Amino acid sequence: MQVVAIIPARGGSKGLPQKNLRLLGGAPLLAWAIAAARDSTAVGRVLVSTDSEEIAAVAVEWGAEVPFLRPAELAADDTPDLPVFLHALQWLEAEEGAIPDLVVHLRPTSPLRPRGLVDRGIARLRSDARAGSVRTVVPS
Repeated sequence: MQVVAIIPARGGSKGLPQKNLRLLGGAPLLAWAIAAARDSTAVGRVLVSTDSEEIAAVAVEWGAEVPFLRPAELAADDTPDLPVFLHALQWLEAEEGAIPDLVVHLRPTSPLRPRGLVDRGIARLRSDARAGSVRTVVPS
């Protein structure tokens, strides 16, 4: 089963400019999402979807692939996640003939993930044929 992690990281944050590149513990927020995907034994590819050359360069530096830049119409403040993911998946199919069996969505703005969380989520999804997705939550 081909598992691809897709990390959406838009460059034009208005509330906190360049938030995906802000440092936490000496690394950009984006790097923590990339590390969570790379630490997974199940994830085969780590892709960052961004409209920003700067974010793309940081993503590659931390070990992710950025095979395309996201079009501006998919990088607005109010763009939902689904079109961003469809764009990435359509690009993979059109350019590489690749159709992942499973997609892991990792947000740079949720950097505090326990080690192994991604693999546990994938295992949970694979173990329940009725499930189409899993989501991690913590008590507030």
